[in-house]
Amino acid sequence: MVRRTVLLSVAAVLVLLVANMAQADDSWSRVQERGELIVGFAAHYPPFESKNEKTGEFEGFDVDLARAMSDELDVAPRFVDAEWQGLLGGLMTGDYDVLITCMSKSEARGKNVNFTDVYYTLPDVIVVRESSAELFGAEDLKGKVVGVQLGSGSEQLVDKLEGLKDIKRYNYNPEAFLDLKAERIDALVVGYAYAVNQIKQDPSIYKVTGEPLAEAEIVMVLPKESEALTSRLNEALAAVRENGKYQEAHDKWLSLN
Repeated sequence: MVRRTVLLSVAAVLVLLVANMAQADDSWSRVQERGELIVGFAAHYPPFESKNEKTGEFEGFDVDLARAMSDELDVAPRFVDAEWQGLLGGLMTGDYDVLITCMSKSEARGKNVNFTDVYYTLPDVIVVRESSAELFGAEDLKGKVVGVQLGSGSEQLVDKLEGLKDIKRYNYNPEAFLDLKAERIDALVVGYAYAVNQIKQDPSIYKVTGEPLAEAEIVMVLPKESEALTSRLNEALAAVRENGKYQEAHDKWLSLN
């Protein structure tokens, strides 16, 4: 009899805990009531997100993807531009509902966050000056000065390399490309899509060389236990893949031809 009473008590506590957790997760209902999905990003990373200098509007793959997914959720996206290094902190303090900013799992791993399904796979590659000798991989970077963006997945890769002469860290990739052009560094490591975008602008100056160092799984990042909103975003991502809006944005911004 005592044992049965204890089991019933434990079951009641578990039911209350589950009910409280469900009640605490208002991540989707807040977005729905507001009618607005607040998307945080750092608009310095074309072709994923940047500000058009002529129109002043945000543009890029992440922008079009967020708009298409918001249509599926029947809410409006509101984009908030911020410094890359402060995005995860802003997410924790409630400045954004979600980060859609070409952030990889490795860049946010260890933080108190949720991930959506992977929406893009981005290789990290070596970029050198067009006049430089071919490099075939990490071994060829030994003895060289390598540039990389602070807080990026590329930085995590470079930090693991052995035998480098020096690592130059930049707030944003354009600064690294300028130093490569000025021969202040020998090479830089960056996401392939960004590299191609930069090379299209200066094809006589830069080139991608060798095999990718790694591939990053790009996800949307939400506060921990935002299960309801995470689930709705995954549903919206699946829907835009199905209706062709994802492919349309991909072809517009990430086509490498």
